[in-house]
Amino acid sequence: MFYLSLFFQYASQYLKTRLTYRVDTVIEILSDLLFQAVNLIFILIVFRHTAFLGGWNRDEIIFIYGFFLVPYAIFSSFFNIWDFNDRYIVKGEMDRILTRPVHSLFQIILERIELESLFGAVTGLLVMGYAIMNLGLTFEWYDVLIFIVMVLGGAFIYAGIFISIATIGFWSDSRTDIMPMMYNISNYGRYPINIYNKVIQFVLTWILPFAFVGVYPASYFLNREAWYGYAFFTPVMGILFFGLAILLWNAGVKKYRGAGN
Repeated sequence: MFYLSLFFQYASQYLKTRLTYRVDTVIEILSDLLFQAVNLIFILIVFRHTAFLGGWNRDEIIFIYGFFLVPYAIFSSFFNIWDFNDRYIVKGEMDRILTRPVHSLFQIILERIELESLFGAVTGLLVMGYAIMNLGLTFEWYDVLIFIVMVLGGAFIYAGIFISIATIGFWSDSRTDIMPMMYNISNYGRYPINIYNKVIQFVLTWILPFAFVGVYPASYFLNREAWYGYAFFTPVMGILFFGLAILLWNAGVKKYRGAGN
């Protein structure tokens, strides 16, 4: 309850800050929507030249893209640690974090909240709704619960991977370009994994499992029974990778030497 109350206090202060600069907030939201629209237009352009891509039709890939946007939006809102190394290690703000009686990762997550990124989840749901109408898909009542579990699993996979990468800063206090590169790799999860070669498929499934954020869980709702095993493994992968990230973080904090002089 203590951590939950802290979360709501931080979220409340964040919303007050963002509402103070309404124009900037609106511009940021619109820029995110524009970026997502460009990706969607790219898919539409591709399917002007072909009816299928790796055995998937246009509306199925649009559904996968829409599904991907939901866990990605949750990750972007609550695990925005892309500049952890530069801000907290190189500039020494980690020293400030460690003086407080709250878990260091939880504090950083609260400080880096970007709640406006949740609008990406709304966009994803709208994109999925468009694809659902075109595909004529039907669902059972329990599919809503499965959807929530798979979305959270995908968000935790993202969080686990990027938190693990951030922990490198505890052992190497120099600036690194790994984080931007990983963001680029994560984009592969937006599309069906079987359009890539076997090596990339293996990497996106078991090493950097971004496929569990998009195509694998989405395949359940698209009635791709051959992929059901991977789909239901999504929350397991989320727990495994997020749990590993926490272990690496706790070990890294013990190795942290401080900013020094």
